[in-house]
Amino acid sequence: MLRKFIAVISSVILLSAGWLGVGGFSLLVAFIPLLWLSESYDSSRRSWFAVMGWALLTFVLWNATTVWWIWEATWVGPIAATLASSMLNITAFMLFHTFSKRCSRVLSYTVLVAGWIATEYWYTVGEFSFPWLILGNGFCEVPWSVQWYEYTGVFGGSLWVLLSNIFIYEAWRRRRRPVIVAAVATVILPIAISLVIYFTYGRRLGERETIKVSVIQPNVDCYDKFSGTSAEQVRNLQQLLMEASADADFVVMPETAIPQHIYEDDIDRSDIVRGMSAILRARNSRATLVTGGSTWVSYPDTYRSATARYDDYVGSYIDIYNSALSIKPQGKTDIYHKGRLVIGAEKTPLPKLFELLSFLVIDLGGTVGQLGVGTEAKVFTSSEGVKVGPAICYEAMYGDWYGGFVRKGARAMLVISNDGWWGDTPGYKRLFAFCRLRAIEHRRAIARSANTGISGFIDERGCDGLKMGWDERGVLTADIILNDRITFYTRYGDYIGRIAQYVLLLSVMYFISLLFRKRLERKKGKEDKANEAGRSRNKKRKK
Repeated sequence: MLRKFIAVISSVILLSAGWLGVGGFSLLVAFIPLLWLSESYDSSRRSWFAVMGWALLTFVLWNATTVWWIWEATWVGPIAATLASSMLNITAFMLFHTFSKRCSRVLSYTVLVAGWIATEYWYTVGEFSFPWLILGNGFCEVPWSVQWYEYTGVFGGSLWVLLSNIFIYEAWRRRRRPVIVAAVATVILPIAISLVIYFTYGRRLGERETIKVSVIQPNVDCYDKFSGTSAEQVRNLQQLLMEASADADFVVMPETAIPQHIYEDDIDRSDIVRGMSAILRARNSRATLVTGGSTWVSYPDTYRSATARYDDYVGSYIDIYNSALSIKPQGKTDIYHKGRLVIGAEKTPLPKLFELLSFLVIDLGGTVGQLGVGTEAKVFTSSEGVKVGPAICYEAMYGDWYGGFVRKGARAMLVISNDGWWGDTPGYKRLFAFCRLRAIEHRRAIARSANTGISGFIDERGCDGLKMGWDERGVLTADIILNDRITFYTRYGDYIGRIAQYVLLLSVMYFISLLFRKRLERKKGKEDKANEAGRSRNKKRKK
């Protein structure tokens, strides 16, 4: 019992390191204690439940260790995230355990890999979506080691983790030279390939065009932001805008920086938009200001969206959006609606079921409940015709959705965020770190503006540039490289996740066919024995 508990704690520590700022290499051996646990039990029903208990304890503790910081904003958040994530983890692992007791190791390991990646993929596209603990995200602190994400995305990282664990475990278990060589190659070759890409990337592309970007961090307390005086916040933003570089191509402010709801049909006539445009004109600036804000639209009686709510003041159904605004000196404003919403804060999954639980909704972002949902990525264009993608906070966790901006022509990325809700905890640090992986996947430099947390720049290799840390106010300006190249991952998205679903389905179907075949063989064996016994009895009677 003690050895099994030590195995569980070892797996938890090894799994968690990548999300605690240590680096993700411990993931390459993190499942070995669990694989040993599974093999130490037999195929009985009692053993099955024992393994499930140990595995569930492992995954719950892993989730609790890495997402506890959500508690700073809401108690229900970490509980819901842990339940949803752990159930998917346990589904994949127990499928593997079941297969391992009834079929070959090759098939059972195939189910482990395909099942784990498939459940990770479902977590990114399902109604409940919080892809924080995708195994490939664990390498966000060591981007030099996963430069091949431009071909695979983070699911390639998950594949690497699972294969490394399997080969290392088999090498330890069998202690045969071919298996040991395979285990070493599985670990070393991806790192070697990544290092070659890392050190040769810039030289292969030569001289390229750049743009100048200023990022603003206003450092407004998140909990005072929507209850404080909006005039003071507007003055703060205007003062910082005056400090931005006059020759910048883009000036970037955080998510929901504008502390007012703006009617989209009158957006160019709103006081705050006109004020920002006037500052740009007064400074003879060519800059396009990209900022976050809450915007709303109204619907006629004959039509409304699925997310619309009735507003007594307006007298009609309206949608409220978490938006990014592109404000130009001449006052022409473009709008992008956030398409990946935060569960519980901006999105109510299965609204009919959860209507009774509305008191659990988290107030993050100034608007509580179901927001309007953007349906596709969009790009903003500078005065000089340069296209950039305006990803909003949580969207930077979704590699395929993020790639939509690049597929629309974005040559660089702007990420706006308001991630100080959890205080000075690992939450905002990992959100910045995940952007490194997006930079590698799509080879687009990033300028990131946070309300407070980390604002700064990331290059195409996922390396940090200038940064502004927690509880700091100010402006950073840097030149970032533009890129027109479309990576393999940008073009094909989460293909590894999609393939994993089909591999899992085929494996399950094959497993079921094996069970039926064995059942038929047993039945035929019994019939043959009965026939043989009958023939023996007949012979005795004749004698």
